[in-house]
Amino acid sequence: MSPKVISRLALGAYLLIFFGYLLGPLVVMSLTAFNSSGFPSVSPWACFTFEWFDVLFKDQRILNGIKNSIIIGIGTVIVSIAIGLSAALVLTQVWPKLRTTYYTIIIAPILIPGVVLGISTIVFWDRVSRLLGPSTDALFHNGIFLTILGQSTFIASYAMLIFVARLARFDPGLTEAALDLGATHTQAFRKILLPFMRPAIASAAVLAFLASFENYNTTTFTFGNYPTLTIELAQKVRYGINPSISSLAFIIVVLTVFGALAFEAYRRNTGNKERAKEGKAAPKSGGILPGFLRGNPAAVVLVLLCFTVITAVGTAQSYSPEQCKMDVRAAKQLEIDLRIEALEEKRRLRELGKTHEGPDIFGTPEVESEDKAPSSSGAFGDVFKDLEQGD
Repeated sequence: MSPKVISRLALGAYLLIFFGYLLGPLVVMSLTAFNSSGFPSVSPWACFTFEWFDVLFKDQRILNGIKNSIIIGIGTVIVSIAIGLSAALVLTQVWPKLRTTYYTIIIAPILIPGVVLGISTIVFWDRVSRLLGPSTDALFHNGIFLTILGQSTFIASYAMLIFVARLARFDPGLTEAALDLGATHTQAFRKILLPFMRPAIASAAVLAFLASFENYNTTTFTFGNYPTLTIELAQKVRYGINPSISSLAFIIVVLTVFGALAFEAYRRNTGNKERAKEGKAAPKSGGILPGFLRGNPAAVVLVLLCFTVITAVGTAQSYSPEQCKMDVRAAKQLEIDLRIEALEEKRRLRELGKTHEGPDIFGTPEVESEDKAPSSSGAFGDVFKDLEQGD
């Protein structure tokens, strides 16, 4: 076997282990959403069912948590993008000797534990509310407001890192040329810098929303009367969970895959159009697939995923696992009856054995023989026995 083949096999094994380690728990948890067992489990498998999705959609606490998480996530995105972009622009223009100090200050919230940030947010804005008067209590003690501010303190730092990486590729001469041609600073920012930063803004917005959606440490101190999804899930785990949590995880995984495929399909479609305009790749005509699917595997997979979801939803409306669940209950009851019979038989045999090997049925006490009489000699030997004989 050649070294090239060995290296490929090693790389394949590494990728298999790597993605299995990352995606294995998600796959297992997604499978538990379709098991009729009352506790999330894959083995033993009971019946295939969609009932846990119905349980999820009827759980008002979970739905309310999702709504609050989306609202807080959107607010966190707006605040974090504004702060992060401003900090990145200042970092590129600040005096070089102060750049390291400024960078350290901006990055510091990432290194601070979320618990500390949550407590600090409550204490700080409570003091601000007392300084401004009772009229501001409704705002500064609002759970959504406090959570957005608490999460933005460190998520803005992540956004700033993305913007700094993008600005490192920006040519300041473009802005200077626009200013020389009579444009104002606002026009130069809006028409030159902002379009250049658009991909970074989109990436930072997605990162900020996901970081806000899954945050727990900071949110647990600031949510007030507006619990997020992570707070509701943590409270549910304390009192026991059911597979409706697995159905929620499955939906989140599907939406994530759907979003990734949609972005990749859009990117490939845009690239194909640009290459076609440049004459590097002429658009293919004919064929079975529509134009936007040709040469775009991500779009094909996306369409197949949509059809699969639509088919699953249609099947869920008519599929009923009641007969299967009745069969499972009957099998479990039969197993329980067999175990009870086995225990009763075992107990009957044990009682029968005791009857044959037990004491006399007339209750006559057994008389111990002199040979089996216990010796009265202790630590002093036969000293007291010799004294008795002498008397």
